[in-house]
Amino acid sequence: MKDEALLVADGLRKTYALPGRGRLTAAEDVSFTVARGGSLGIVGESGSGKTTVARMLVGLVRPDAGGVRVDGRPREARTPRRKAARLARAREIQMVFQDPYVSLDPRLTAAQCLRTALRLHGRDDGTAAELLDRVGLGEREAASLPRHLSGGQRQRLAIARALAPGPRVLVLDEAVAALDVSIQAQILRLLDEIRRDTGVALVFVGHDLAVVQHITDEVLVMRRAGSSNRAPPGGF
Repeated sequence: MKDEALLVADGLRKTYALPGRGRLTAAEDVSFTVARGGSLGIVGESGSGKTTVARMLVGLVRPDAGGVRVDGRPREARTPRRKAARLARAREIQMVFQDPYVSLDPRLTAAQCLRTALRLHGRDDGTAAELLDRVGLGEREAASLPRHLSGGQRQRLAIARALAPGPRVLVLDEAVAALDVSIQAQILRLLDEIRRDTGVALVFVGHDLAVVQHITDEVLVMRRAGSSNRAPPGGF
């Protein structure tokens, strides 16, 4: 592993018990690094374990073996009990889901959603306007509830919400899969701009290699049982 790597996944393994059918191996010995400000794509067919890997990075799924380090510090498998430790952990890695509603409170306007996240992490809630502007949302969208926004606008808001804590790494799980092709292109350009402007590292999980390669430096290709190979930026 490279010392200068920001994110290190080392030998991640996850299995699930299937009643009456033994155990299913979702990921097996998955290892990779992501440089500071770098971007890695993880692609694979349905059932290859790519989403399981993404959830292990963030801490939503506990690995059976292996571990994750950010800036040289191990991420504990268990969520810390102390609030300060939980917030510090959240500032390491944030996740953007395929369904934006997962991370958005339907009762709050876009601006309120961001202010709430900023206050939680002790950041100036005036930064909400800057985040909205960064993701291309204006005053009208800022005053709207998530259900009144288009799919692309909701995903932009979800990205802004993930950026609110000031994370070092952004994990995006099929973040553009449900969007029209033209909107996909806009979101991909937005993510590339955010990476260049903020230095946040990206881990982009998807099933379409052509889409993933638009904003990644390297691509990890997963197959069933967690096997994986790296693909160069230009493809195979």
